[in-house]
Amino acid sequence: MCGRFVSASPPDELARYFGAEPPTGEPLAANYNVAPTTEVYAVVEEHTPPDRRPDGAADDGAPHRRLERFRWGLVPPWAEDLRAGARMINARMETVATRNAFRSAFRRRRCIVPADGFYEWTTVPGRKQRQPWYIHRPDGEPYAFAGLWELWRPGHDNGPWVRTCTVLTAAANPVMARIHDRMPVVLPPGTWERWLDPDLHDADELLHLLQPTPASLVAFHAVSTDVNRVANRGPHLLDEVPGVALDGPTS
Repeated sequence: MCGRFVSASPPDELARYFGAEPPTGEPLAANYNVAPTTEVYAVVEEHTPPDRRPDGAADDGAPHRRLERFRWGLVPPWAEDLRAGARMINARMETVATRNAFRSAFRRRRCIVPADGFYEWTTVPGRKQRQPWYIHRPDGEPYAFAGLWELWRPGHDNGPWVRTCTVLTAAANPVMARIHDRMPVVLPPGTWERWLDPDLHDADELLHLLQPTPASLVAFHAVSTDVNRVANRGPHLLDEVPGVALDGPTS
């Protein structure tokens, strides 16, 4: 499960890091507490996307890698409304190739969701509130979460296109397993080109790209329960809470 993450790096820096064209328009504000249905950045490699083509126009040739804005929570094309996305912020690696909501996007519309880190919670014996933890790379580099994206249109194809995305999850590595039994799938740089290739549709090859995240890429520390409130989005959420030990049952 990945229900909250941090997206604070400037878009120009993210575009350079992933070798992508930067986004256009007003940049998204740094958000240290990204919640479901929030707008986020994702890296895509595609031919001219359907929402940018004149009606009936074909692709324009070679795909281009871009950093784009998406609504977090994938909404399948057949969904009645955007509320479906709140239940689809994550896609399990084990079933992504076969589940109806994700299998088409898995074969044709994949992305990378950059994240400075993410949050998970553990239970604390004798305390009602769970303890939040901030998980991040020890070297300070952003995570490259494997993701999928979709286009959804309201009003029987007469409304504007909405671009949505989801984050793939897998079994946790030994370090992360101390906090939670699952974690986002992190793509190493050597897999980015194939994962983003819009002309790659082979499910077996795609699944082979989704390897366990090395334990060396995971560090964590306790943070304030301020992160529990979606309205709190500032950098203080990353501050370590001293004296909190990781013990007792985890969730």
